[in-house]
Amino acid sequence: MLGTIATLLAKARSSGTPIVYLQHESDEFEPLKRGTATWQIHPEIVPAEGELVIPKRASDSFYQTSLRGELEARRVRHLVVTGMMTEACVDTTSRAAISLGYDVTLVEDAHTTWNGRLPAPQIIEHHNATLADLVHPDHIIKVKPAEAVNFS
Repeated sequence: MLGTIATLLAKARSSGTPIVYLQHESDEFEPLKRGTATWQIHPEIVPAEGELVIPKRASDSFYQTSLRGELEARRVRHLVVTGMMTEACVDTTSRAAISLGYDVTLVEDAHTTWNGRLPAPQIIEHHNATLADLVHPDHIIKVKPAEAVNFS
């Protein structure tokens, strides 16, 4: 997954597409404590100089963050979503985005989770199918593989 996201980042950067990182942090959950090794963005997909990193404390990346304002300032209307965790941040942010007036491309092979109530591959497959079928009168979530994502 990291290699897939790295390839997407390179494509986005070469096209001049704005890149925004959302970095979850928590006071209670050790892996997400600010400054810890597990909180750091993985070196394979680290932000380039000048790329925006927005801290967040909820699964919804729009909740009490500057995300919406930053997207509006950049005139972004379509989001390409990757990352972690499929059933929490990826799902919640994708759903919130269409309700806030954005179209979304969820990259089906560029989000992940760990084994929980179900094995991770099953969670990912379920959310890819569920979000692709989500009904909204004005905005869509398209689910497609990384190789089909075009940033032009």
